[in-house]
Amino acid sequence: MHNSQECTAISRHIIQNVRYIDEDGYLFLTSRKKELIKPSGHQVYPGEVEEVITKHPAVFEVSVAGVRDELQGEAVKAWIVLKPGQQATAQEIQTFCKERLTAYKVPKHVEFRTDLPKSMVGKVLRRILQEEDIAKQKEKSS
Repeated sequence: MHNSQECTAISRHIIQNVRYIDEDGYLFLTSRKKELIKPSGHQVYPGEVEEVITKHPAVFEVSVAGVRDELQGEAVKAWIVLKPGQQATAQEIQTFCKERLTAYKVPKHVEFRTDLPKSMVGKVLRRILQEEDIAKQKEKSS
C-alpha cells in the first residue's frame, strides 16, 4: 500500500499526462500535457499526428511539436526521416495528413532530416528540435 506522499506524486504524474481508460478498465498514458500544441486555440496532441505520418509509406520516423507562428500563435511542425531510397515532399505529407486528420492538426511546416536527436534511451528529443527551429527563425529575421 502506498503512503499519501507516494499517492500524491503518482496523481501529479498522471494529471500531467493525457490518458484514457479502455473498456477493461486499463489506464493508458498517451502523451504529456506540456507537449500539447495549440494552433489558434485548438488542441493538437503530437502523438496523434505522428501516428498518421508514420503510416505514410516513405516515412521511417517522425517527430511532431509546436513552433512559434505569427498568425496562429503556435503551429504544428513535423520533422521527418524518410526510409532509405524513398522520396516525399512537404506537400505530399500535408495532403496525406489532410485525408486523415482535422485541418488544424495538419502540419503547417514539414522538415526532412537524415536523423532525429535522441536521448540515451532512444527517445526523440522534441525540445532540441524546437530549439533548432527557434534558432533558424532568429537567423532568418537577422
